[in-house]
Amino acid sequence: MNTHSITWLNGQLLPTSQATVPVNDHGLLYGDGVFEGIRIYRRRAFRLQKHLQRLALSARAIALEIPLSSDELTAVIEQLIDAFPDDDGYIRLMVTRGEGPLGLNPKSCTQANIIAIADQLTMIAIDELQAGARLMVSSVRRLSADGLDPRIKSLNYLNHILAKIEANHAGADEAILLNAQGRVAEGTADNIFIVRNGRLLTPPCSEGALEGITRELVLQLGQADGIETSEQPLGVYDLYAADECFLTGTGAELIAVASIDCRSLPSCPGPVFQRLQQAFRRTIDQECGGIA
Repeated sequence: MNTHSITWLNGQLLPTSQATVPVNDHGLLYGDGVFEGIRIYRRRAFRLQKHLQRLALSARAIALEIPLSSDELTAVIEQLIDAFPDDDGYIRLMVTRGEGPLGLNPKSCTQANIIAIADQLTMIAIDELQAGARLMVSSVRRLSADGLDPRIKSLNYLNHILAKIEANHAGADEAILLNAQGRVAEGTADNIFIVRNGRLLTPPCSEGALEGITRELVLQLGQADGIETSEQPLGVYDLYAADECFLTGTGAELIAVASIDCRSLPSCPGPVFQRLQQAFRRTIDQECGGIA
């Protein structure tokens, strides 16, 4: 962890190494809580209000009361950025169910813990990033929406971690999870796009994909640039037959894909990806460019 990493914990700013929560926090015991990842560019939180809105909806979906308002959380993030030494970085904002007795019943957890960590995050090593990511289709299936709705960004990522372990063992950079029907859902920590015949395609959230904030922006940027976009179900064949493929996410930003299951893609980085990446950077400049 970066020695510059700092944490806001229930009103206190601390070096991350000194920030602690009780061992009987249900966020630790059961993954009972929600989180958001937020990018810092030029000392500004990118699309903060969209992240806070998604956090609030995730919390409401699991009947978790966040003890701070959206305005108060905004002030927390601004305080954290002011204390963080780097101009660019990443914030992990978490709300846990809080302390409670052993046993998964949350009824006795009376006070949620709010934790915000500012640090650096790199999803894929720089050399792989430049060459393009190597993907594999995981045998681990995405939990179905009728079991756990993918729009809930909860603290329990075991499903995705198992897929990531599989990718590590296979020597791949990232894994793609399919849903129970065998269609493409998402990566372990990112959404997936393909380009075929000039069209930009991504699975709808009903297929098991997170409602990604970067995903939404990329669709908007594509439409604004005259690229035909579509949210539609995709099979593994569609990944293999793609002209281009790339990943998106707050942590990932935009990452071009070089191969899927050892099948090289015709173009990496492809022309559509490069146009969208330039538009993405322009959006960051427009929204976060006021501070050097």
